[in-house]
Amino acid sequence: MYLTKEIKEEIFTKHGKDAKDTGSAEGQIALFTHRINHLTEHLKQNRKDFNTERSLVKLVGKRRSLLDYLKNKDILRYRAIVKELGLRK
Repeated sequence: MYLTKEIKEEIFTKHGKDAKDTGSAEGQIALFTHRINHLTEHLKQNRKDFNTERSLVKLVGKRRSLLDYLKNKDILRYRAIVKELGLRK
């Protein structure tokens, strides 16, 4: 499986306060970004997989709403996570 416990802990350690901080906006955004990148690679090879395409669109929407929340709550944290993950906005 592409998303093991170790990978999740690594993501939350790097982007959250610690490995147990799974609820922070930065950690969730980083996890969604990892999943979005994986699904994008899958869709490049399986372009008729419409269920995965729908899941990808939903994940992008969730990440966007978290980014909007973070932007309104704390602009410095928003700018830091966008720069760190290499997102366009």
